[in-house]
Amino acid sequence: MRLDPVVGTAIADAYAAAPLRDERAYPAYAALCRETTRQFRFLVGRPEFGGLGMTVRVVDEDPYPDAGAMVDDVRRRRLKVWATAASGTPHPYLSDTENDMFRAVHDVFGHAAIGRSFDRHGEEAAWLKHSTMYSPLARLAMTTETRGQTCVRIFRYGDFPEQKAVLLPRKFSDPSLVRVEGVGARSAAPC
Repeated sequence: MRLDPVVGTAIADAYAAAPLRDERAYPAYAALCRETTRQFRFLVGRPEFGGLGMTVRVVDEDPYPDAGAMVDDVRRRRLKVWATAASGTPHPYLSDTENDMFRAVHDVFGHAAIGRSFDRHGEEAAWLKHSTMYSPLARLAMTTETRGQTCVRIFRYGDFPEQKAVLLPRKFSDPSLVRVEGVGARSAAPC
């Protein structure tokens, strides 16, 4: 799985050009919140009741130097999440708690599930993997939160962008349009 820089730049441009919030995105964000809450409850739920028993701690600094360190913690059933409140990028729709829960489930069910890094290719693979856990409606918001923000960080600003509550064009949120190397899937067309 590799992210084509032409596609990544097109996604970054779409995110950067979007307004801070768009009320048409709110149903997708509401679905994202509901589904993320269920995933988080499964993540931290006690194993004897069907949960994974993960301990999640929200911390004030970026907790991991790389994905390998995070995966090592996940193997020990623990995870640190960089607090939304400490990152200086408040979300226009999600509460800090909702955003922190999303960060936790994305790190575990996206990155740790596949063992990929935080580079552009690892982020793309984590988005693709984790997107399978969301309904089509919630996936629209999930894509903005992962693929959109990552592409802006990597292809435009070099740092995390201002968070937005918007939807990217559907061609960027449809996993069936992603080209996976060695597989005959189509590639998402750039703008």
